[in-house]
Amino acid sequence: MQFPESWLREFCNPPLTTAELAETLTMAGLEVEELRPVAPPFSKIVVGEIKEAVQHPDADRLRICQVDVGQGSMLNIVCGAPNARVGIKVPCALVGAELPPGDDGKPFLIKVGKLRGVESQGMLCSARELKLSEDHGGLLELAAHAPVGQDIRAHLDLDDTLFTLKLTPNLAHCLSVFGIARELSALTGAPLVQPQYPSLSATLADKLAVRVSAPDLCGRFSGRIVRNVNTRAATPQWMLDRLARCGQRGVSPLVDISNYVMFELGRPSHIFDLDKIHGGLDVRWGKLGETLKLLNGNTITVDDKVGVIADAQAVESLAGIMGGDATAVSDDTRHIYVEAAFWWPKAVAGRSRRFNFSTDAGHRFERGVDPSLTVEHIERITQLIIDICGTPDTACGPIDDQTVNMPAAKPVTLRVARAAKVIGMPLSQVQCAGALQRLGLDVAQGEGTLTVIPPAYRFDINIEEDLIEEIARIVGYNSLPTTPPLAPITPKLPAEATRSAFAVRHALAGFGYQETINFSFVEERWERELAGNDTPIRLLNPIASQMNVMRSSLLGSLLQVLKFNLDRKAQRVRVFELGRVFLRDEGVRNTDTTVEGFHQPMRVAGLAYGPADALQWGRTEQGVDFFDVKGDVEALLAPLQASFEPGNHPSMHPGRCARVVLNGRAIGFVGELHPQWRQGWDLPQAPLMFELDLDAVLARSVPVFKPVAKHQAVERDLAVVVAERVTHAEVMAAVREAVPGGLLRSAVLFDVYRPKPLRDGEAAPAAAQVGQGEKSLAVRLTLGRDEATLTDAEIESTVQLVIAQLKERAGARLRV
Repeated sequence: MQFPESWLREFCNPPLTTAELAETLTMAGLEVEELRPVAPPFSKIVVGEIKEAVQHPDADRLRICQVDVGQGSMLNIVCGAPNARVGIKVPCALVGAELPPGDDGKPFLIKVGKLRGVESQGMLCSARELKLSEDHGGLLELAAHAPVGQDIRAHLDLDDTLFTLKLTPNLAHCLSVFGIARELSALTGAPLVQPQYPSLSATLADKLAVRVSAPDLCGRFSGRIVRNVNTRAATPQWMLDRLARCGQRGVSPLVDISNYVMFELGRPSHIFDLDKIHGGLDVRWGKLGETLKLLNGNTITVDDKVGVIADAQAVESLAGIMGGDATAVSDDTRHIYVEAAFWWPKAVAGRSRRFNFSTDAGHRFERGVDPSLTVEHIERITQLIIDICGTPDTACGPIDDQTVNMPAAKPVTLRVARAAKVIGMPLSQVQCAGALQRLGLDVAQGEGTLTVIPPAYRFDINIEEDLIEEIARIVGYNSLPTTPPLAPITPKLPAEATRSAFAVRHALAGFGYQETINFSFVEERWERELAGNDTPIRLLNPIASQMNVMRSSLLGSLLQVLKFNLDRKAQRVRVFELGRVFLRDEGVRNTDTTVEGFHQPMRVAGLAYGPADALQWGRTEQGVDFFDVKGDVEALLAPLQASFEPGNHPSMHPGRCARVVLNGRAIGFVGELHPQWRQGWDLPQAPLMFELDLDAVLARSVPVFKPVAKHQAVERDLAVVVAERVTHAEVMAAVREAVPGGLLRSAVLFDVYRPKPLRDGEAAPAAAQVGQGEKSLAVRLTLGRDEATLTDAEIESTVQLVIAQLKERAGARLRV
């Protein structure tokens, strides 16, 4: 919200400097983001009138002007501006004047000089030379009534300051100069000048037929017909100046009047060309497939979620946002229809973003505009139209005011004790009541309570805390005591059996992975394909159309990061993320950290792609495989030992996916990307991925003392032949079950042998011990006992028990 200080002081003028005024607004929650002077510093520039202008004898583009600056004698000034002519009043820089700095950063000093042999005793200025605008088409022409000799800064009110406020969405009542003045009056106690809305007598009986078909869209619709207006009239300079200082350029007198009242009173309105309306107007929700060409030139397609104003033939306006091109006023317009309405904020919110633009009107209506003053504001607009565009034949009709669904004000009760506790300072009931009354709120006092019925322009007062905020603003945040907290500060020590999320990040970074941070909202396609989730949690207001659901897996985000890097010619990618996922769970109830119906666990996921090692000389380059990533998962979980079982995951290869089980609980998956999704993402190779529950990864076993073994261990190697379907886990389970009494210190698979596949018609060698469909597994057993050295008989019996168990559990036979 940008506005000039002078306009604000017309409504409320407290005895404060500009800096103090900005500080007062900021400390009340109306943050002043920027203070900027209207014009840069310059001096000795006055209003001059050209009395004579003749052609320079030696230059076609120069004129010799005689300029009256109120000094009793004319100044001889040579000027090259194309609009230098007799009778106009322009800024004249006297000898000794300093113009604003140019491109070199130095001020320009005016001296007596000669141009083509003719003496020039000053300089006639354009708006660009004074840094008032970028217009350099000629001299800045002033109003005919400008006093000759008056300082140009005083004449154009250039000693003014532009305020830029950064308003939060709850301050909709401050989106106008009068609204800010109302706040300033409450903050400082300075009197507030209330705008007057004198009623104009109707000289016509004409009314436009209007029907409000959607009360949930429009609660009040007011309008009047004005005939025989002059739309070719010029907008007054004072209005153009104020609009420019609010950041709005002049368009045409009717549009400028509508914009002016919006900045002045916060009421967006619209003016239709009456002759272009077919029949009457219908305020309703749009219909699927209807199109509308807007004033900005865009043609949009609406649906039943967008409010419109339509006539008997087509849609004419986007309700509360922007008018249509078909009924826009032009220089040929003679009869108009002025409209001011109350649009329900929820019916306007978000509609502009659907069409990729925003407007000042939509910005205000979606936050709430006072529904009680539509008639008064039409009176204000009509008076300005008559003053600026009026003709002897101008006539206005009665205001047609339809009130169909006004918001009902609900009383809000404040407990004074509660306010004192929340604000953190002692407050009396008189103080609280006085603060609210200064804001123009009607206060009913009870025993320790204050009840307020919010005025129509305050859409932000709904609960007790809203009133507490208003009291804190008026009392002043800088008045709050600086009382240090008295609560004891005790560190929260983590349990010894856990580690921090930072330690997990540090470990993964040590394995060569880089952390990524991604949005929690993702494409719906990712959920369907990569997580097998056909009912994802949808967002009501997504930041982008494709990011419309909450993720239930981190893998899609990592694949997106991989694709981003591959598109930039990355050869080796290692990334991970610690993040939250979102799952439906009817068992979850509302608490301080949970939301009913939704489970939000933390997970850690990683992805590896490309060579297993960074470029180096010591090893032959080899692509990363399942066992590399499985090793990273084992190292991440260490010293806890997880088991890996064949698993199925929607995003992973059916035969190259393992479920990670820790202490009998499945905590995640590790595997290769499914070939179908590899093709869909257009990846040259399949990445390896894992995703684990973070709670399980953070768990740690508390170290337990164990003495060093006093007796030497014994190693025995076994080579057994098993069917190809037998897994490593089954073999190890059989070994551990066979060895009694804690004799087994470790069992490690150190060799796998498979026979070469036979060609068509080729017979297997007669002496082959490993047939087709079989494999040989070599396992090293480490045996030992703390009490004594194992005897040969104990060792041999243990080995035989292992062989027997392998034969029974895995169908193994000893390879000789």
